[in-house]
Amino acid sequence: MALPMTDLLRHPLWQAETLGTPLPDDEFGVSVSLPLWRHVIGYEERDPEVMAKFRSGYPRFCCPPAIGRLFEHAERDLAASGERCLVFPRLSHAQRCVEFIARSGSAGRSVAWQGLGAAVFPAAAHDMARRFWRFCGEVVSTRQAAHALGERPCEFGEAEGHEANLAIRRRLAELSGQPVDDVFLFPSGMAANFAVHRMLTTCFPGRKTVQLDFPYVDVLKLQQTFGSGVHFLPLVRETEYADLRALLSREPVAGLFCEAPSNPLLRCVDFQRLLEIRAAVQPGVPMVVDDTIATVAHADALRVADVVTTSLTKAFSGVGDVMAGSVILNSASPHHAAFAAFLRVQADHELWRGDAVALEHNSRDFAARASRMSDNALALAEFLAAHPRVEKVWHARTQGGDGYEFIRREGGGYGCLFSFLLKEAATVSPVVYDALRVCKGPSLGTHFTLACPYTLLAHYDELDWVESCGVPRHLLRVSAGLEDKADLIARFDEALRA
Repeated sequence: MALPMTDLLRHPLWQAETLGTPLPDDEFGVSVSLPLWRHVIGYEERDPEVMAKFRSGYPRFCCPPAIGRLFEHAERDLAASGERCLVFPRLSHAQRCVEFIARSGSAGRSVAWQGLGAAVFPAAAHDMARRFWRFCGEVVSTRQAAHALGERPCEFGEAEGHEANLAIRRRLAELSGQPVDDVFLFPSGMAANFAVHRMLTTCFPGRKTVQLDFPYVDVLKLQQTFGSGVHFLPLVRETEYADLRALLSREPVAGLFCEAPSNPLLRCVDFQRLLEIRAAVQPGVPMVVDDTIATVAHADALRVADVVTTSLTKAFSGVGDVMAGSVILNSASPHHAAFAAFLRVQADHELWRGDAVALEHNSRDFAARASRMSDNALALAEFLAAHPRVEKVWHARTQGGDGYEFIRREGGGYGCLFSFLLKEAATVSPVVYDALRVCKGPSLGTHFTLACPYTLLAHYDELDWVESCGVPRHLLRVSAGLEDKADLIARFDEALRA
């Protein structure tokens, strides 16, 4: 298995001086080192001393240097006094951003620029434009930005980019058992979710969607922000399945969204029960399942889903140096013809050539990596579950229940992710986190282990609400990598003795 030059398996970036270093440590790393608990708090509160150390960041949330410079160049070329710019991979993305800004009464314009798309708008609308950038995920990549600036010309031509895109789609088609024409690529996992949401709300106008179980933060915010709204059922009470039945009995909905398993609690909707409810009261409602955590290597979400979304940034890439997402349609779905017609017009179809070549190369050993990462996650989860300082562990083998087993492939694992809560978490969690000798920062699915205080990082401004949904504020989330299993367990054991 090919690894990047910096060996983060044996030499993780975990100490205070690594704050702000890209993970992996190159100009394309999509995560960023947050080695101490106070750094996480400082990041959330935009502490200048913490933010000044950042050399990168998750592109939907932060602005990596090359992308920041691209925005500045666009503003110099396109913006009048009092205007700002964001740059997108395509003009269609910029047009959607301008339409979103218009909802607040701000008039902007979209412009073709440097082979990209730029949204130009009043400076007062900048925060709203950044909301679109974050929730919709139609973001320009660091590679694409550096190329557009002339700082790093792409060594690959259009033909090579096309071949890499096709190879990625063929790989996903083979793994999922669907035709290659039913695999669609996007610049991020959130862009894939946004496309599916647009598809559902276009095909079923005026209807709300339904989010089942507690999801990744922006998947819910996307549904709250666009379309006709969302019914959110966190499934923390047994009665919520009856609530869903009642909801579907009285109101047609555009689609049911869920994750398999969910982030960060690794739970899974009881799919057999859900299918029975759907068949009984609203058989035509589409089901959308995100399999990013399980991955197509371990689970076949198309056993139940009309549409499967995935963040290819995560385990499919593994390196953590390229962003992408996919939508795979179920060819047996009654909605297939309508959904395929929409996506053939609305999908991006191809990643930018530099990103496509990187992702194609990274994903060649995906299945083997996914298996080992799943094994390591299970071993760590079992070790922590038996540790006297640990209050609870969430892992798909225990929390996924019948729902996960319903879609788990024969011989399949449970994915690379798990979460845990320490006893006396408010005081103990910062100490253990600071002492943990693994890379620490956002994202998951990297070949190196990556930990973070997920609830603080994703929900800092809504912690009480999140806890009401069953997610502890001091929860620690771990994405297991390819390290030696015994060494990895020893690192966690050492941190728990701190």
